[in-house]
Amino acid sequence: MKKCLFIIGFLVLALTSFMRTNMVYSQSLFNAPETVCVHQPVTLTSNDTTAANYYWGFCSGYLMNAPTGINEHDSFKFKIPTNIDIVEDSGFYYGFVTNSASREFLRLNFGTSLSNIPSVTNFGDLTHGLPINPSSLFILHDDFSHHWFIFVTGGFNTSTSSIARIDFGPHLNNPTPNIANFGNFGNVLNYPKGIFVAQDVNDNWWGYVLNHNTSTMVRLDFSFNVSNTPRMKDIGNPVDGTSGNSLLNFPTDMAAIKDNGFWYFFATNMGNTGSVVRLDMGTTLDTAIVMGNYMGNFAFRIDSPSSISMNKDCGDFYLYITDSTTSQLVGISMPSPTGPYHAIDYSVVGGMNFPGGISSILRDNDNVYGFICNDRDSTLTQIDFFQCGHSSIPSYTEVKPPVYTYDTAGVYNVYFVVNQGLPTVQVECKQITVVAYPPINMNTDTTMCPGDTIKLYAVSTLADSIRWTSTYNIDTVYLLRDSVRVFPGYDYSYKVTLYYPFGCIVDTTVKVKVSRVHADAGPDRWMLDGSFSTLGGPYTSVSHTGEFYTYPHGDSGYYYNWQPNLYISDTFTANPVVNPPADMTYYLTVTEINDTFRCKSIDTVNVHVNCGDLYLPNAFSPNSTNVMANTFGVLNKEIQKLNFLRIYDRWGTLVFESGILAQRWDGTYNGKPCEEGVYVYIADAFCASGKEVKKSGNVTLMR
Repeated sequence: MKKCLFIIGFLVLALTSFMRTNMVYSQSLFNAPETVCVHQPVTLTSNDTTAANYYWGFCSGYLMNAPTGINEHDSFKFKIPTNIDIVEDSGFYYGFVTNSASREFLRLNFGTSLSNIPSVTNFGDLTHGLPINPSSLFILHDDFSHHWFIFVTGGFNTSTSSIARIDFGPHLNNPTPNIANFGNFGNVLNYPKGIFVAQDVNDNWWGYVLNHNTSTMVRLDFSFNVSNTPRMKDIGNPVDGTSGNSLLNFPTDMAAIKDNGFWYFFATNMGNTGSVVRLDMGTTLDTAIVMGNYMGNFAFRIDSPSSISMNKDCGDFYLYITDSTTSQLVGISMPSPTGPYHAIDYSVVGGMNFPGGISSILRDNDNVYGFICNDRDSTLTQIDFFQCGHSSIPSYTEVKPPVYTYDTAGVYNVYFVVNQGLPTVQVECKQITVVAYPPINMNTDTTMCPGDTIKLYAVSTLADSIRWTSTYNIDTVYLLRDSVRVFPGYDYSYKVTLYYPFGCIVDTTVKVKVSRVHADAGPDRWMLDGSFSTLGGPYTSVSHTGEFYTYPHGDSGYYYNWQPNLYISDTFTANPVVNPPADMTYYLTVTEINDTFRCKSIDTVNVHVNCGDLYLPNAFSPNSTNVMANTFGVLNKEIQKLNFLRIYDRWGTLVFESGILAQRWDGTYNGKPCEEGVYVYIADAFCASGKEVKKSGNVTLMR
């Protein structure tokens, strides 16, 4: 089974390039903060500005997280499947499975994404070339011949055990691959479980197989061409470098990886309650004596291990082990193949049911996938490390990514690739720790009255420093303190930034709403003496409910008051009527009332009374019940002195005369009612300003 060398920190198009070229890793491909706060803007910068292409994943799948899984059921022609692996070829994903019960070799075609449900090609036993009871497989690509090869082991004992090589040619979609079965030269194979083949630094090809029945290791020597029939040699049971004890105990599978020029194999043992061991191969694969390290069962997390997968992602290494007894998945993370090791029991993932094999873990864009074949019900389990949904944008494909944020605390994987699909591809991952806001005691959004000053504060005992960055109507002396005085003239949000020693920066704001209460008494005006005028302008604040004295919860109401209380119809309405006898100034006070505060606004209006004329009615009726209409006289209120008012009938007879302003003609002469008709009047008076006014005219007496 191919369980090594798949370093999953590559995008889809980068995987093939990794297999066929020398990968270059940069430790400074981009710069990123180590720790930020929730909703804190994150800025990333690339140190390569000349690449052919870029890909940023801000919330990529990450093997440090717990996997999820789904069971894709039994529609893939599985018959007690024992092994599975997946690989990418020219932008297409393929999986390969061996059926132990039917001696069949299957190909799963996922298309361009591992999220697809694969179609199945059943190659059968490849004209009897496939080993009986196929137990493990391994996929490799030969850069020299440009061929894909798959090695399969099988058998129950020395008489039935063998190794076969399947040649797919340049592409894995080949419908008619060739097979060569090497048999069991020298009877060194005895129920082989786990196989690995690779080209060494001296260009020779070597392979290794573990014998389950004898707990020994067999070396395969292909010389300079992997197409050769290998020479097989049993090199015995590797020993622990510390205790000297044998390391293999009924092995079930093997995975391998090369790190910093050294080869490391990892094997699972079924015997002695189950265990994992590391085999240290050194810098070359033709090691004569193999030694290693007993890693144990990690507090009995491993009981009956059936398969193992070795992967590298974002600089760390991860083993995934399936357990055939508990049907559980166990993960082991490590910064290097030599440890330290940290094991996690992920329990049953995706309906695992007596799992027989686990594939390599591959990245498909920002999602990471692996597959497990289940022996008991012949189903396929897909395990996933999905891209999270906690970044404000998921990915970007330009050199300079936009500023983004995370909405939830946690550890997030930033995945960066340059020149994907090219021999110069480079990949780097960095993890950003997002922490929740530290405790901050600060104003909630608040409201203030126009012209007032208010104190804002943001206090956090964990903060190193604080800075108010707004400049509008703020006391600049206190910009670096936890409280500041502000006096805005309109609604404004004041920004404050708190800096913490662990890298978190909190940018937040306090919104100050300035009350919009407004008093508009109306424009100054001139009015005729004795006339009426309505005060109040269009800009006076009005309650949302249209009522002046009551207001709903959370809303504002307004209270109106006019002063002085003279010659005015109502002092508690927005638009009263006035008829002053002389010039007056009226004051309007509008008070905003809500649940938490009261704000006032005051405006004035000057009312000027014009005394440039005498105002007398043109008719009156002594029989009227209206006291203003049953007598006749001067209506002006600003008249200081009446010199005389004289009234004549049509024959010139003087029927009324008075010099008293309050005295009015009642329509009689010598105590007798006068006849209906038209009468002539002459009036002479002085205004309060000292101006003399005269007037003459007609008045009709009606009965």
